[in-house]
Amino acid sequence: MQLASALRAFGLSLLLAGCATSANLSTGTPPAPAPADDYQIGVDDMVQVSVWRNPELGITAPVRPDGKISVPLVGDVVAGGRTPDEVAKDLQTKLGAYVREPQVTVILTELRSHEYLSRVRVTGAVRTPVSIPYRQGMTVLDAVLAAGGVTEFAAPDHSSLHRKTGNGAQAYGVQLGNILDNGDLSTNYKVAPGDVITVPERVL
Repeated sequence: MQLASALRAFGLSLLLAGCATSANLSTGTPPAPAPADDYQIGVDDMVQVSVWRNPELGITAPVRPDGKISVPLVGDVVAGGRTPDEVAKDLQTKLGAYVREPQVTVILTELRSHEYLSRVRVTGAVRTPVSIPYRQGMTVLDAVLAAGGVTEFAAPDHSSLHRKTGNGAQAYGVQLGNILDNGDLSTNYKVAPGDVITVPERVL
């Protein structure tokens, strides 16, 4: 009886350990890509500054290597590492010394920095592992098809989408086989810049 109890306890511990391991792969929906307003401006990005009713104060210029742009009246303003909204509020405060109740808009006209972060990568058992430019509305299936599809050695239903988050990174399970064979799009998530899709090989 003691041996049987010990075996049951050992089996239970293995089951709990397996559950803890599988919990690392989330089955939930990945968080939506950050809106453009949350994008942090980088060096060489093209920035357009507009001041309502004061067109002579507007500029369109790249962010310099020191992370700054030059704006009429106020001079150099830090743009790198800040969101467009943060830069606009800073400019409104500084222009307030020269213009009555300035209304400032900051728009990114070209995203030329963070080239590495603005791509989506597909690795593993696909025809051609690729790093492709992100485009709005792109899904897991779009990215995998750009990689030529899966190979005959793939285990597509064990695929995963890896996404960086504020607290590190998170992996989301993707049933790629179910998407390709059955048209089930429940795990055909929209991708975000910097995502990595991994298709493992099946165990022989």
